[in-house]
Amino acid sequence: MMHENEIRTDVALVRRLLAAQFPEWAGAAVAEVRTAATNNAVYRLGDGLVVRLPIVEEAVEQAEFEETWLPRLAPSLPAPVPEPVALGRPGEGYPFPWTVSRWIEGTHPTGAEGESFARELGAFVAALRTAGTEGAPTGYRGVPLRSRDVSTRAWIATAAADVDVSAVLAAWEHALAQPEWDGPPVWAHGDLIPGNVLVREGELGAVIDFGAAGVGDPACDAIPAWALLDAAHRSAFREAAGFDDATWARGRGWALTFVSGIDYYRTTNPAMSELGLRTVNSVLADLG
Repeated sequence: MMHENEIRTDVALVRRLLAAQFPEWAGAAVAEVRTAATNNAVYRLGDGLVVRLPIVEEAVEQAEFEETWLPRLAPSLPAPVPEPVALGRPGEGYPFPWTVSRWIEGTHPTGAEGESFARELGAFVAALRTAGTEGAPTGYRGVPLRSRDVSTRAWIATAAADVDVSAVLAAWEHALAQPEWDGPPVWAHGDLIPGNVLVREGELGAVIDFGAAGVGDPACDAIPAWALLDAAHRSAFREAAGFDDATWARGRGWALTFVSGIDYYRTTNPAMSELGLRTVNSVLADLG
Protein backbone atom coordinates (compact mmCIF):
# COMPACT_ATOMS: atom_id res chain seq x y z
CA MET A 1 0.00 0.00 0.00
CA MET A 2 1.29 3.43 -0.90
CA HIS A 3 1.19 6.54 1.23
CA GLU A 4 -1.24 9.22 0.12
CA ASN A 5 1.44 11.59 -1.19
CA GLU A 6 3.85 8.99 -2.53
CA ILE A 7 5.03 9.39 -6.12
CA ARG A 8 4.48 6.33 -8.30
CA THR A 9 7.46 5.01 -10.22
CA ASP A 10 8.05 2.01 -12.45
CA VAL A 11 10.56 0.56 -14.89
CA ALA A 12 8.94 2.39 -17.80
CA LEU A 13 9.44 5.76 -16.08
CA VAL A 14 13.09 4.98 -15.39
CA ARG A 15 13.61 4.03 -19.04
CA ARG A 16 12.03 7.30 -20.20
CA LEU A 17 14.16 9.38 -17.82
CA LEU A 18 17.33 7.64 -18.96
CA ALA A 19 16.48 7.99 -22.64
CA ALA A 20 15.80 11.71 -22.25
CA GLN A 21 18.73 12.63 -20.00
CA PHE A 22 21.36 9.87 -20.18
CA PRO A 23 20.96 8.12 -23.53
CA GLU A 24 24.23 6.26 -23.01
CA TRP A 25 22.35 4.06 -20.51
CA ALA A 26 19.04 3.86 -22.37
CA GLY A 27 19.70 0.34 -23.61
CA ALA A 28 20.79 -1.12 -20.27
CA ALA A 29 18.59 -3.53 -18.36
CA VAL A 30 16.40 -1.94 -15.67
CA ALA A 31 14.92 -3.93 -12.79
CA GLU A 32 13.14 -2.80 -9.64
CA VAL A 33 14.88 -3.62 -6.35
CA ARG A 34 12.31 -4.46 -3.70
CA THR A 35 13.18 -2.84 -0.37
CA ALA A 36 11.48 -1.70 2.81
CA ALA A 37 12.60 1.86 2.03
CA THR A 38 10.14 4.64 2.81
CA ASN A 39 11.70 7.55 0.88
CA ASN A 40 13.15 6.23 -2.38
CA ALA A 41 12.39 3.76 -5.15
CA VAL A 42 15.44 1.76 -6.24
CA TYR A 43 16.19 0.26 -9.65
CA ARG A 44 19.17 -1.79 -10.78
CA LEU A 45 20.67 -0.39 -13.99
CA GLY A 46 22.74 -2.90 -15.92
CA ASP A 47 25.33 -4.77 -13.87
CA GLY A 48 27.10 -1.88 -12.21
CA LEU A 49 24.69 0.99 -11.53
CA VAL A 50 21.62 1.82 -9.46
CA VAL A 51 18.94 4.47 -9.96
CA ARG A 52 17.30 6.00 -6.90
CA LEU A 53 14.20 8.16 -7.19
CA PRO A 54 12.71 10.03 -4.22
CA ILE A 55 9.05 9.10 -3.80
CA VAL A 56 8.15 11.62 -1.09
CA GLU A 57 8.82 15.33 -1.00
CA GLU A 58 10.74 15.04 2.27
CA ALA A 59 13.48 13.12 0.42
CA VAL A 60 13.91 15.55 -2.47
CA GLU A 61 17.09 17.15 -1.12
CA GLN A 62 18.79 13.79 -0.69
CA ALA A 63 19.90 13.46 -4.31
CA GLU A 64 21.87 16.69 -4.32
CA PHE A 65 23.07 16.12 -0.76
CA GLU A 66 24.62 12.77 -1.64
CA GLU A 67 26.19 14.09 -4.86
CA THR A 68 27.78 16.93 -2.87
CA TRP A 69 28.81 15.23 0.35
CA LEU A 70 29.48 11.54 -0.24
CA PRO A 71 32.62 12.14 -2.34
CA ARG A 72 33.92 14.31 0.51
CA LEU A 73 33.08 11.79 3.23
CA ALA A 74 34.26 8.65 1.46
CA PRO A 75 38.03 9.17 1.98
CA SER A 76 37.52 9.26 5.77
CA LEU A 77 35.55 6.02 5.93
CA PRO A 78 36.68 2.40 6.32
CA ALA A 79 33.82 0.92 4.27
CA PRO A 80 32.29 1.86 0.91
CA VAL A 81 29.45 4.36 0.59
CA PRO A 82 27.41 5.14 -2.53
CA GLU A 83 29.41 6.70 -5.35
CA PRO A 84 27.21 9.13 -7.29
CA VAL A 85 27.72 9.00 -11.06
CA ALA A 86 25.03 11.34 -12.34
CA LEU A 87 22.29 13.63 -11.06
CA GLY A 88 19.05 13.52 -12.99
CA ARG A 89 16.52 16.33 -13.36
CA PRO A 90 12.73 16.29 -13.07
CA GLY A 91 11.11 15.15 -16.28
CA GLU A 92 8.77 12.70 -18.00
CA GLY A 93 6.08 13.52 -15.44
CA TYR A 94 8.43 12.82 -12.53
CA PRO A 95 8.83 15.94 -10.31
CA PHE A 96 12.10 15.43 -8.39
CA PRO A 97 15.86 15.25 -8.95
CA TRP A 98 17.17 11.66 -8.92
CA THR A 99 20.51 9.87 -8.92
CA VAL A 100 22.55 7.23 -10.68
CA SER A 101 25.23 5.64 -8.47
CA ARG A 102 27.56 2.67 -8.54
CA TRP A 103 25.90 -0.60 -7.52
CA ILE A 104 27.35 -2.11 -4.33
CA GLU A 105 26.98 -5.85 -3.85
CA GLY A 106 25.86 -7.19 -0.50
CA THR A 107 22.95 -8.34 1.62
CA HIS A 108 21.29 -6.67 4.56
CA PRO A 109 22.26 -7.77 8.08
CA THR A 110 19.96 -10.19 9.86
CA GLY A 111 21.20 -9.75 13.43
CA ALA A 112 23.14 -13.00 13.25
CA GLU A 113 26.43 -11.32 12.33
CA GLY A 114 29.30 -11.71 14.73
CA GLU A 115 31.48 -9.48 16.88
CA SER A 116 33.78 -8.57 13.97
CA PHE A 117 30.87 -7.03 12.09
CA ALA A 118 29.80 -5.09 15.19
CA ARG A 119 33.31 -3.70 15.63
CA GLU A 120 33.54 -2.75 11.98
CA LEU A 121 30.24 -0.88 12.18
CA GLY A 122 31.43 0.89 15.31
CA ALA A 123 34.68 1.84 13.58
CA PHE A 124 32.67 3.27 10.68
CA VAL A 125 30.68 5.44 13.10
CA ALA A 126 33.87 6.63 14.80
CA ALA A 127 35.54 7.42 11.47
CA LEU A 128 32.53 9.36 10.23
CA ARG A 129 32.84 11.68 13.22
CA THR A 130 36.34 12.67 12.05
CA ALA A 131 35.19 14.00 8.66
CA GLY A 132 35.32 17.74 8.02
CA THR A 133 32.13 19.59 8.90
CA GLU A 134 32.59 23.00 7.26
CA GLY A 135 29.37 23.94 5.49
CA ALA A 136 27.64 20.69 6.43
CA PRO A 137 23.92 20.69 7.26
CA THR A 138 22.45 19.59 10.57
CA GLY A 139 21.44 15.94 10.51
CA TYR A 140 17.84 14.81 10.83
CA ARG A 141 18.71 13.27 14.21
CA GLY A 142 21.65 15.55 15.00
CA VAL A 143 19.41 17.80 17.07
CA PRO A 144 18.85 17.57 20.85
CA LEU A 145 16.82 14.51 21.82
CA ARG A 146 14.38 16.73 23.73
CA SER A 147 13.20 18.21 20.43
CA ARG A 148 11.40 14.89 19.84
CA ASP A 149 9.72 14.79 23.26
CA VAL A 150 6.19 15.82 22.29
CA SER A 151 6.02 13.68 19.17
CA THR A 152 7.56 10.62 20.84
CA ARG A 153 5.10 10.71 23.73
CA ALA A 154 2.27 10.90 21.22
CA TRP A 155 3.61 7.90 19.28
CA ILE A 156 4.10 5.91 22.48
CA ALA A 157 0.39 6.33 23.14
CA THR A 158 -0.47 4.93 19.69
CA ALA A 159 1.57 1.79 20.43
CA ALA A 160 -0.25 0.92 23.65
CA ALA A 161 -1.48 -2.37 22.17
CA ASP A 162 2.08 -3.44 21.35
CA VAL A 163 4.38 -2.21 24.13
CA ASP A 164 4.41 -1.60 27.88
CA VAL A 165 3.68 2.13 27.79
CA SER A 166 4.82 2.79 31.35
CA ALA A 167 8.15 1.03 30.70
CA VAL A 168 8.71 2.90 27.45
CA LEU A 169 7.92 6.24 29.08
CA ALA A 170 10.33 5.47 31.94
CA ALA A 171 13.06 4.60 29.44
CA TRP A 172 12.33 7.76 27.51
CA GLU A 173 12.56 9.89 30.65
CA HIS A 174 15.89 8.26 31.46
CA ALA A 175 17.26 9.23 28.05
CA LEU A 176 15.97 12.80 28.35
CA ALA A 177 17.67 13.15 31.74
CA GLN A 178 21.13 12.69 30.21
CA PRO A 179 23.47 15.65 29.67
CA GLU A 180 23.08 17.12 26.19
CA TRP A 181 25.92 17.04 23.69
CA ASP A 182 28.30 19.91 24.44
CA GLY A 183 30.99 19.17 21.88
CA PRO A 184 31.35 20.59 18.37
CA PRO A 185 28.91 19.31 15.73
CA VAL A 186 30.18 16.09 14.16
CA TRP A 187 28.99 13.88 11.33
CA ALA A 188 26.51 11.07 11.92
CA HIS A 189 24.71 8.83 9.44
CA GLY A 190 21.56 9.01 11.55
CA ASP A 191 19.73 5.98 10.18
CA LEU A 192 21.85 2.86 10.64
CA ILE A 193 19.05 0.33 10.32
CA PRO A 194 19.30 -3.03 8.50
CA GLY A 195 18.09 -1.63 5.17
CA ASN A 196 20.89 0.94 5.09
CA VAL A 197 23.78 -1.43 5.79
CA LEU A 198 25.26 -4.11 3.53
CA VAL A 199 27.11 -7.25 4.58
CA ARG A 200 29.55 -9.33 2.53
CA GLU A 201 30.78 -12.68 3.85
CA GLY A 202 29.82 -11.70 7.38
CA GLU A 203 31.78 -8.45 7.31
CA LEU A 204 30.65 -4.84 6.88
CA GLY A 205 30.29 -4.39 3.12
CA ALA A 206 28.95 -0.84 2.82
CA VAL A 207 26.76 1.82 4.39
CA ILE A 208 24.13 3.33 2.12
CA ASP A 209 21.25 5.83 2.11
CA PHE A 210 22.56 8.99 3.74
CA GLY A 211 19.20 10.76 3.69
CA ALA A 212 19.27 11.42 7.45
CA ALA A 213 22.98 12.27 7.61
CA GLY A 214 24.45 15.54 8.78
CA VAL A 215 26.25 17.11 11.70
CA GLY A 216 25.28 17.62 15.33
CA ASP A 217 25.00 15.28 18.31
CA PRO A 218 26.43 11.86 17.28
CA ALA A 219 24.20 9.92 19.70
CA CYS A 220 21.82 8.84 16.92
CA ASP A 221 24.55 6.62 15.48
CA ALA A 222 24.17 4.38 18.53
CA ILE A 223 20.76 3.33 17.13
CA PRO A 224 22.08 0.13 15.47
CA ALA A 225 23.00 -1.24 18.89
CA TRP A 226 19.29 -1.94 19.36
CA ALA A 227 17.91 -1.78 15.80
CA LEU A 228 20.45 -3.99 14.09
CA LEU A 229 22.83 -5.87 16.38
CA ASP A 230 22.45 -8.90 18.57
CA ALA A 231 22.59 -7.99 22.27
CA ALA A 232 25.79 -10.00 22.72
CA HIS A 233 27.71 -7.68 20.40
CA ARG A 234 26.53 -4.27 21.61
CA SER A 235 29.51 -3.72 23.85
CA ALA A 236 31.93 -4.44 21.00
CA PHE A 237 30.12 -1.94 18.81
CA ARG A 238 30.10 0.68 21.57
CA GLU A 239 33.80 0.23 22.29
CA ALA A 240 34.74 0.61 18.62
CA ALA A 241 32.42 3.60 18.19
CA GLY A 242 33.79 5.33 21.27
CA PHE A 243 30.50 6.38 22.85
CA ASP A 244 30.64 7.79 26.40
CA ASP A 245 27.90 6.98 28.91
CA ALA A 246 25.72 10.02 28.23
CA THR A 247 25.93 9.71 24.44
CA TRP A 248 25.14 6.00 24.65
CA ALA A 249 22.11 6.71 26.85
CA ARG A 250 20.87 9.41 24.46
CA GLY A 251 21.34 6.87 21.68
CA ARG A 252 18.91 4.57 23.51
CA GLY A 253 16.49 7.47 23.42
CA TRP A 254 16.89 7.85 19.67
CA ALA A 255 16.25 4.12 19.31
CA LEU A 256 13.04 4.56 21.32
CA THR A 257 11.78 7.11 18.79
CA PHE A 258 11.32 4.13 16.45
CA VAL A 259 8.10 3.59 18.40
CA SER A 260 6.68 6.02 15.84
CA GLY A 261 6.79 3.36 13.13
CA ILE A 262 4.97 0.59 14.96
CA ASP A 263 1.44 1.77 14.21
CA TYR A 264 2.24 4.21 11.38
CA TYR A 265 3.69 1.51 9.11
CA ARG A 266 1.55 -1.38 10.34
CA THR A 267 -0.31 -1.86 7.05
CA THR A 268 1.74 0.19 4.58
CA ASN A 269 5.20 -1.20 5.42
CA PRO A 270 5.05 -4.14 7.86
CA ALA A 271 8.83 -4.60 7.83
CA MET A 272 9.32 -1.08 9.21
CA SER A 273 6.57 -1.63 11.79
CA GLU A 274 8.30 -4.82 12.95
CA LEU A 275 11.64 -3.00 13.08
CA GLY A 276 10.13 -0.35 15.33
CA LEU A 277 8.67 -2.92 17.71
CA ARG A 278 11.86 -4.99 17.79
CA THR A 279 14.00 -1.92 18.45
CA VAL A 280 11.85 -0.63 21.30
CA ASN A 281 11.75 -4.06 22.92
CA SER A 282 15.53 -4.34 22.59
CA VAL A 283 15.95 -1.06 24.48
CA LEU A 284 13.60 -2.21 27.23
CA ALA A 285 15.43 -5.54 27.55
CA ASP A 286 18.74 -3.69 27.69
CA LEU A 287 17.53 -1.56 30.59
CA GLY A 288 16.05 -4.61 32.09
